[in-house]
Amino acid sequence: MNYRIELAYDGSRYDGWQKQGNTEKTIQGKLEAVLEKMAGCPVEVHGSGRTDAGVHAEAQVANFHLGPGSSAEDVMVYLNRYLPEDICITDCRIAAPRFHSRFHAVRKTYRYQIEMGPKKDVFQRGYYYGLGRALDVEQMKAAAARLVGTHDYKSFCGNKNRKKSTVRTIEEIRFERPDDTKLHIRFTGNGFLQQMVRILTGTLIEVGLGDRRPEEMDVLLVAGDRKAAGFTAPAQGLFLEKVEYGEET
Repeated sequence: MNYRIELAYDGSRYDGWQKQGNTEKTIQGKLEAVLEKMAGCPVEVHGSGRTDAGVHAEAQVANFHLGPGSSAEDVMVYLNRYLPEDICITDCRIAAPRFHSRFHAVRKTYRYQIEMGPKKDVFQRGYYYGLGRALDVEQMKAAAARLVGTHDYKSFCGNKNRKKSTVRTIEEIRFERPDDTKLHIRFTGNGFLQQMVRILTGTLIEVGLGDRRPEEMDVLLVAGDRKAAGFTAPAQGLFLEKVEYGEET
């Protein structure tokens, strides 16, 4: 049976989503280890995307296959019993046999959190980038408007050797101010390249600091050169907020 789960995790102490041979500290690795114990055989978990080391998720989606005999509720209870406290399964259901969490995803939303004040909130310090400087949000909005749409985002891809298409569609970049010193930027699109959201954020921050002009975004999009774009914002401020699927799934 094909099980679909939704999970939240604090990525602070993990080396990202994807299982790696040189570390046991990955989200996929932790899930597969618990499921192997439950099933008595190896179980491969497919995630909707590979979050980087230190990146968090509020609603990551994954799927895996188990033999018959376990209800979705039983699987969810078992996972939450044996997973570390910084990983939580928030939903588990039986999916269509051919459902795949990555291939069938149609839209994702990421949120990047910035602290502009001189010192981060003590209790939120692991989840914000402590920029410590005021940003011109209106200039950032003007730059973001030029980045929305269907474009080749090669300049905003952290994998310089990527051979597959770097064309993606960003539907919306939205700015929110929870309070006077905090800024949240939400990116919604049909998919994102490696470190793309963090590079976009770093570039927009440079605009907000007055180091770039909004009009430069047009040049960056056609440059196809990672060196042309801004810095890669730190992982700790990034959350995978939501993954959406079509009605058929």
